[in-house]
Amino acid sequence: MQLVQFGPLGKEKPGLLTSSGARKDLSSVFDRYDREFFQSGGLGRLAELSGALDTYPDVAEDVRWGAPIARPGKVVCIGLNYADHATESGMPIPEEPIIFFKAANTVVGPYDDVLIPRKSEKTDWEVELGVVIGKEARYLESVEDAAAHIAGYCISHDVSERHFQLERGGQWVKGKSCDTFNPLGPFLATSDEVANVNDLAMLLDVNGERMQTGNTRTMIFDPHYLVYYLSQFMTLEAGDLLSTGTPPGVGLGMKPPRFLKSGDAIKLSIAGLGEQRQVCKNA
Repeated sequence: MQLVQFGPLGKEKPGLLTSSGARKDLSSVFDRYDREFFQSGGLGRLAELSGALDTYPDVAEDVRWGAPIARPGKVVCIGLNYADHATESGMPIPEEPIIFFKAANTVVGPYDDVLIPRKSEKTDWEVELGVVIGKEARYLESVEDAAAHIAGYCISHDVSERHFQLERGGQWVKGKSCDTFNPLGPFLATSDEVANVNDLAMLLDVNGERMQTGNTRTMIFDPHYLVYYLSQFMTLEAGDLLSTGTPPGVGLGMKPPRFLKSGDAIKLSIAGLGEQRQVCKNA
């Protein structure tokens, strides 16, 4: 199944994509794709009605695409999780996952504008595989146990302000948590839709120029391991978002570095998970 949400920011309604790409409105059945939906077995109920989508109304084409999940309880991110990205950053391969957080209100729709923050000098792009938690995970016993706690996968754009992140002191969070810094979607593909999450091609273009070309197979720590690992330190709640790192080609790693400015157009995709498009504007 491919879960979508639609409507104004903060008031999104739930739906499903059909095989033809139409969006079906399921707001008569569910409120939103949030923690309660996932934790209470919502995916099972959704699967039961997915065979009768013709009975539900279409969503008009001009209605905004929201993030495919409601505002998550937390957004957990993994730094330097691609061996080739660590190399371009001039940093050693991590021995354990590097964990940081983004503010949950950074999550916006896949086609919403990206706002360049005030006083920004170095706003950067990062295409990432997003993992949505489907069932509470706490002290998992094994990596194999993680699969049962994953609802599915989506594109997560981890926009970053490098000056705020790396040159203003403290931790990375203030360079990661500016408004609109996490476009998500366009849909959440349930785990059964993704044949091999460890072999997904990833692309990102800026103004039509290819910047990132990668594949999840170069991840240092794969999604199942990450869910298992994180559960040893924190409770992952249903509806939480995990962004799993980015392949090489970020602006910071270029010589000389390149960063986003107002008017720039970004397009990013992951095999089987659709495509995002954003235009940058000044905050």
